[in-house]
Amino acid sequence: MPRFALIGAGFIGSVHAANLAAHPGIDFRLIFDVDQQRAQTLAAAHGAAVASTLEEVFDASAIDAVFIASSTDTHAEHLRRAAAAGIAVLCEKPIDLDLDRARDVASFTQDSGVPVMVDFNRRFDRDYAELKRVVDSGEIGKVELIQLTSRGPSMPPLSYVATSGGQMRDQTVHFFDLVRWLSGLDPVEVFATGSALAEPGIVKYDDVDTSAVTLRLPDGALVQIDSVRRTGYGYDERIEIMGSEGMVEARRHRNGAVSLYRGGSVVDDGLHPGWFERVQPTYAAALAAFVAALESGSAPSPSLEDGLKAQAIAEAATLSLRSGRLEPIKY
Repeated sequence: MPRFALIGAGFIGSVHAANLAAHPGIDFRLIFDVDQQRAQTLAAAHGAAVASTLEEVFDASAIDAVFIASSTDTHAEHLRRAAAAGIAVLCEKPIDLDLDRARDVASFTQDSGVPVMVDFNRRFDRDYAELKRVVDSGEIGKVELIQLTSRGPSMPPLSYVATSGGQMRDQTVHFFDLVRWLSGLDPVEVFATGSALAEPGIVKYDDVDTSAVTLRLPDGALVQIDSVRRTGYGYDERIEIMGSEGMVEARRHRNGAVSLYRGGSVVDDGLHPGWFERVQPTYAAALAAFVAALESGSAPSPSLEDGLKAQAIAEAATLSLRSGRLEPIKY
């Protein structure tokens, strides 16, 4: 039974802590956070102990795997320390906001031989797994057009935007990964355009809140992704894949399946209020896949390479937003 430590006791850390504690095949040992009180509160809720220093977390005699869920600017250094100690890692995306630094740390980690998985949790969505199965089976023929939608219900605080890396690196990057995974291909070119419609103040961070991205796959197939930070109707996420012989789609999720027929109208249940409610089950599924890989000795997936490639697409898309040109993607 692998002994786990968790770094990070914020919102997403609390999600992972609950899943770590609930997994029957995990010995959830430690939680570390720069805010010791926050770590203590979370540890008490899930039966773990609090690590007073990172040295306790990266002690291979006591810990087999670490879940990195701390602030983005700490991911790379924690990943490097875990690799140096010979400890397996499940890491929140991105590896680092600087792609060159991410590549350097990934190279060091890969050379160490420790198992590492990047937490692109949407790959573990039940509906998206079915899309993948259908595409791989050839049931819709050759993929020609993929359309993805990522529309959040409300703007995050500008303080978050300031350190997020921008919409391409923070929000749309999940869908860049899904494109690669679903199609089995690495996009070669990207054109992105965007506007500040929900929050004009976002422009001072050189960012947008509403964007449209077009990707070209190496076989000529096209991908369209629209990303929105604020809707007026709830969280909206969906994917449609058109092939030469058919089409498969994963529709938007409602928060229920009840329809009221009355007075000449039909009132349906609405959408989830936020992104977390829509994707919550995928976090536990991703953790389970990581543990299963450790137990079987197989390579965890999504891999560091997957993380780097999704980030490379995000970098090219960010460049395209600024240049107004079609940009090549450099992996």
